[in-house]
Amino acid sequence: MIEHAFDEAVLLEPAGDGVWQGRTSAAYGNMIGPFGGMTAAQALNAVLLHPKRLGDPIALTVNFAAALSEGRFTVTARPARTNRSTQHWVIEMQQGGETVLTATAFFGLRRDTWSADEHSMPEVPVPAAVPRTQGMDRVEWVKRYEMRFVEGSIPSEWNGQDQGTSRTRLWFRDNPPRPLDFASLTALSDVFFPRVWRRRPLLVPIGTVSMTIYFHADQALLKATGTGYLLGQTQAQAFRNGFFDQTAQLWNEAGELLVTTHQVVYYKE
Repeated sequence: MIEHAFDEAVLLEPAGDGVWQGRTSAAYGNMIGPFGGMTAAQALNAVLLHPKRLGDPIALTVNFAAALSEGRFTVTARPARTNRSTQHWVIEMQQGGETVLTATAFFGLRRDTWSADEHSMPEVPVPAAVPRTQGMDRVEWVKRYEMRFVEGSIPSEWNGQDQGTSRTRLWFRDNPPRPLDFASLTALSDVFFPRVWRRRPLLVPIGTVSMTIYFHADQALLKATGTGYLLGQTQAQAFRNGFFDQTAQLWNEAGELLVTTHQVVYYKE
């Protein structure tokens, strides 16, 4: 029995050698089509479920060719090359005979070696000291996450005045809480609202074009994080000629870096 909306949304059914059938989820609906983080998680899940998978995800790059329509889709995952401890994947999602997403994934077997986090978690109040954000229900997928903004919340006034920064920091997790895994961590990496809305509060049309996620967490770190909060920090680098990029980092409550991510977003004035 599936008890969590995320597990139901990410569910894929085998439909051939490396081919899976899935369905968009109303619970993760966005303004146009589904929440991009969920679509990325469904693409990654096609590899996570594949019998030829070697190791765990190290990097995932997703290119959103078009917004999915409500209904069924097909996702194909193919191992392009498998080495002794690394594996490269090509992923394609189709709907109605047309490609809506392309992706590549790099998987690998991690080794027990010297490790260190150079990008330290910023000093912020603990989750319990930050009020839970209310009223963020313009789109359905936001209800699937508990968010506590430390800095840079959704604008309360859409006045178009330059804020001088696009940075946001917040604590967040699945709602209701759910043990962390690679699929849910993929979706969580995309919970940040577009930086153009933070820097210059205007509801301009936007759409993520490409997103890359680097996984620093292994299975043991995911298990240790469990259902705890993640601290996310995100900021843009430049807004220019209809596109901007934004980076993000996700730490667990113990201050361990789980993910870094970078995406390019289209915007229209």
